[in-house]
Amino acid sequence: MSSIRQDAWTQDEDLLLAEVVLRYIRDGGTQLQAFEEVGKKLSRTSAACGFRWNSYVRKQYKSGIELAKKHRKEAKKQPVSSGGITIDEQIVASTDVIVDYPEEAISFSKVIDFLNNLYKKAESSDAVQVEREQSIDQIKDLEKKVFYLAAENEKLAKNLKEIEEDYRSLIEVMEKARKIFVLQERQTTEG
Repeated sequence: MSSIRQDAWTQDEDLLLAEVVLRYIRDGGTQLQAFEEVGKKLSRTSAACGFRWNSYVRKQYKSGIELAKKHRKEAKKQPVSSGGITIDEQIVASTDVIVDYPEEAISFSKVIDFLNNLYKKAESSDAVQVEREQSIDQIKDLEKKVFYLAAENEKLAKNLKEIEEDYRSLIEVMEKARKIFVLQERQTTEG
């Protein structure tokens, strides 16, 4: 029996929660599925993950959420394959099919040549498919980096705003202190 954790959340756990939820949003899944996945990985309930997401982590990743939603919308707009035809069907459609030859014109060597050409096209298509998958992986890695950088940018902007507010407060306090000092100076010189 696995014990359910009730200790405080770490920054790494928050990061894992954000990464999984953003991936589910981007790929069109539900947040509940994401909470279940994270809950299993961290030995926490999905409800605890959902509460943590909604009460704290979501606020840190507003721009990441927007980017994930935008990516999901763009992915829905793009067709999955060209005209509903699978890649295998595209390969078959692009090959030269022997149709108009009379039976006596089809020789064993022509069949071998046809099969060799078909094999070469399939190999090149496999190479293109592998290249495509590698590109997709690179895109996903870059998207992750964009999400993290957007979240980091949001945190830094928030920190900058807090610092600017503190600076303004400090200036106000210094201005009040200066006015009090000037008033005291006047009173001592007059009195």
